[in-house]
Amino acid sequence: MTWSAAARGAHQPDNTAFTQQRLPAWQPLLSAGIALPLFFCAGLAFIGLGLGLYYSSNGITELEYDYTGNPGTGNCSVCAEAGQGRAPPPTCSCAWYFSLPELFQGPVYLYYELTNFYQNNRRYGVSRDDEQLSGLPSALRQPANECAPYQFSAAGLPIAPCGAIANSLFNDSFSLWHQRQPDGPYVEVQLDRTGIAWWTDYHVKFRNPPLVNGSLALAFQGTAPPPNWPRPVYELSSDPNNTGFTNQDFVVWMRTAALPTFRKLYARIRQGNYTAGLPRGAYRVNITYNYPVRSFDGHKRLIFSSISWMGGKNPFLGIAYLVVGSLCILTGFVMLVVYIRYQDQNDEDEDEQ
Repeated sequence: MTWSAAARGAHQPDNTAFTQQRLPAWQPLLSAGIALPLFFCAGLAFIGLGLGLYYSSNGITELEYDYTGNPGTGNCSVCAEAGQGRAPPPTCSCAWYFSLPELFQGPVYLYYELTNFYQNNRRYGVSRDDEQLSGLPSALRQPANECAPYQFSAAGLPIAPCGAIANSLFNDSFSLWHQRQPDGPYVEVQLDRTGIAWWTDYHVKFRNPPLVNGSLALAFQGTAPPPNWPRPVYELSSDPNNTGFTNQDFVVWMRTAALPTFRKLYARIRQGNYTAGLPRGAYRVNITYNYPVRSFDGHKRLIFSSISWMGGKNPFLGIAYLVVGSLCILTGFVMLVVYIRYQDQNDEDEDEQ
């Protein structure tokens, strides 16, 4: 049988503009008149945005204190020495005193910062059970294998929450006190610990298991806390709406950082006489020193920071936009010089012909 163009085979596509690739198409030819303005406009746009981000970041006020406790760096060194080589370290308290000569413009956010802590380690990052954290009773009794060696306790009980991330939960605590008048008493500044986690994490990813007879403790019965935890997960807070897997501090910690130096939000200061910021005066931060970092050559810092429309202090983003914008404009000028040079040469060749 001979093949005929008129005969339509079983696998021959329909004779339409789409199937036969006859649709009209636009194939741009990037001439110098089109490419050069694009480079210059993109460069100017990036530089403008970069300047805005950079100056906005520089306008953010920060006050930080390293309370790692290295020898000779403050009273937290006593706590660091007391906990050296002891697991878990003993409970210890220290304080940070500072003064503000003028208003620390609000809104004020309190962060803790850790250095040399690699939450982006592959083995560490997968050491969790998302089904367990979403409140599934079956996952509560049978944690995922990725949680090993923090999957079951020495007594054979399932660990809740399981995994290395939960086991390394940051557990230092802070309270802020303000001395309004010289030689006057210190008054505690209320720290707002609510709403510090991402909305999707708190409302979607993390759920407590169903209550048993109205009790969260009974829901976790038959499980064990992580080895480094002094108490079970259902006792993380006295607030029934902020305990268990939905505890705000726990949810914030479980969102792992991409870099070895990172900050995590601890509280916001926006109540009472401090809605506009921290007034001038003397302050004291009481620190409950629990979290050991000297074993991995890390550091711990407390940071008071204001914010802007772009968020917290981050000069890198503005610098990155400025660099990209400058490269676009530089590339545009190089292309312009090359175009003018070879354009004149082409004109001379045409005149000779």
